[in-house]
Amino acid sequence: MKNYNLTDWLPTTKKEVELRGWDELDVILFSGDAYVDHPSFGAAVIGRMLESQGLKVAIVPQPNWRDDLRDFKKLGRPRLFFGVSVGCMDSMVNKYTANKRLRSEDAYTPDGRHDMRPEYPSIVYTQILKQLYPDVPVVLGGIEASLRRLTHYDYWQDKVRPSILLDSGADLLIYGMGEKPITDLCQRLKETNQLPKDLPQTAYLCLANEFQPQEGDLQLHSHEDCLKDKRKQAENFRHIEEESNKYQAARIYQQTGKQVVVVNPPYPPMSQGELDLSFDLPYTRLPHPKYKNKRIPAYEMIKFSVNIHRGCFGGCAFCTISAHQGKFIVSRSKESILKEVKAITEMPDFKGYLSDLGGPSANMYSMHGRDESLCKRCKRPSCIHPKVCPNLNTDHRPLLDIYHAVDALPSIKKSFIGSGVRYDLLLHESKDPAVNQSTAAYTRELITRHVSGRLKVAPEHTSDRVLYLMRKPPFEQFYRFKRIFDKLNQELNLRQQLIPYFISSHPGCTEEDMAELAVITKNLDFHLEQVQDFTPTPMTVATEAWYTGFHPYTLEPVFSAKTQKEKLAQRMFFFWYKPEERRNIISELKRMGRNDLIDKLYQKKR
Repeated sequence: MKNYNLTDWLPTTKKEVELRGWDELDVILFSGDAYVDHPSFGAAVIGRMLESQGLKVAIVPQPNWRDDLRDFKKLGRPRLFFGVSVGCMDSMVNKYTANKRLRSEDAYTPDGRHDMRPEYPSIVYTQILKQLYPDVPVVLGGIEASLRRLTHYDYWQDKVRPSILLDSGADLLIYGMGEKPITDLCQRLKETNQLPKDLPQTAYLCLANEFQPQEGDLQLHSHEDCLKDKRKQAENFRHIEEESNKYQAARIYQQTGKQVVVVNPPYPPMSQGELDLSFDLPYTRLPHPKYKNKRIPAYEMIKFSVNIHRGCFGGCAFCTISAHQGKFIVSRSKESILKEVKAITEMPDFKGYLSDLGGPSANMYSMHGRDESLCKRCKRPSCIHPKVCPNLNTDHRPLLDIYHAVDALPSIKKSFIGSGVRYDLLLHESKDPAVNQSTAAYTRELITRHVSGRLKVAPEHTSDRVLYLMRKPPFEQFYRFKRIFDKLNQELNLRQQLIPYFISSHPGCTEEDMAELAVITKNLDFHLEQVQDFTPTPMTVATEAWYTGFHPYTLEPVFSAKTQKEKLAQRMFFFWYKPEERRNIISELKRMGRNDLIDKLYQKKR
């Protein structure tokens, strides 16, 4: 294990800046998360990326916004700009449950404290910086800003809000994964003092009477029209999602009052070399020494895990991964992955077990279109729904090669797959027999060698109608995968569990659907644990359907459980096996006229 000095982390205080012999900073980053110098933490990635460009960068993690604002003043003004990224999660998802109750723990804060960041830190931090340093540009980035770049529904305030650029006063917003835009931004600022208006993957404001549309631009309904007409908000979302999933997208603009929000199209997907560069930066892979003897839950979770690719082509209706990372898979090289694994094996408390060798979805590594020219013309939000695209190469051999290379390292006793597995990819039959053979080999190896006792999968529901709205495969595929899982466990005398994830109150889901889910999962002998109530988060098709009542692609009406009473009534069916829920469930089933389900859930022993 390497012995680190304080200067091996990016500086967080004036003293640490002075230790490096610097008298001026180029960029100061404000983060809503604790500073963990690791490629899973956005502020560390952006900081290291800028450092690699020869810039002098500091990070101010979780600044105090309640006092005399000394945290915002302590490093002075940067030469180029302030960067604000509130962390790895939307602050409101991080702070509140689906029932709008305060969460007991903030996973990205020392000792899990939940009072170390305000609500909407993107807005709070930016407004403070603009008040203190009105002439210094503020560049917003990260999940919260990225997914709130245009008019969006905010569940916690139960209202439609304009682009976060208006509420915050930021000068520029970078959406999606930020390495390329932030690097190019700094290159441009070295040449001129002006923030560029044509930088890909950025959004900015301009006065409506000064805005000049260009040929090929896509105009959305105005913010004011969306406030008046929910159908227009739903229509907008379809265009936003399609453009964010296209290889070559249009520039989008939306009028809000006397201003226009302009969203430049994203960069093409990163190359493997570019992604490797981001992961190979000189991270210490450790929390900053200021957190000594404090537990940062999110770090503990990923400490011995390796992210092997970026992006997800699942397109699940309730998920924001593709909205932020894109649907095109960018995979790291074997060399880059092995380099990170070797760094983990040198950590003093590593015992030989990798907790995860995965990604947004565990088994999409190196998958892409066979004919890339078809992908460049495609605007489908999912490559596997409603059916697997015939152009998608679902070969699992490159992933198996990674597993074998990692497991061959002398310090590795076992590598587990902690990320969720897409079993629809494992059940897909390709026209290429060699690909089908690789899938069968992968399935067997996954179940027999890479499960730490429990394998996570996400059927999400049992109703095929609800699953279609979720953009998930029919439930019959879960049965098929479970049979394979059980058969292999029986053959090899393994005592492993399949852990399914389910969601209640998703748009389209009724109480009756949940009652049937209870019976089906009971028959499968599941006592469900990994469940959640649908939480409407910005920039998902499910959120827009939930709020507007219309499906953004068809504009047909969609039912959603809205009130707390309706949501709790759905949720309780997950826990039919708990004695305290039995009376309420029987009462609800009688009210629905589904006495047949009472018998199936609570059969009397004869």
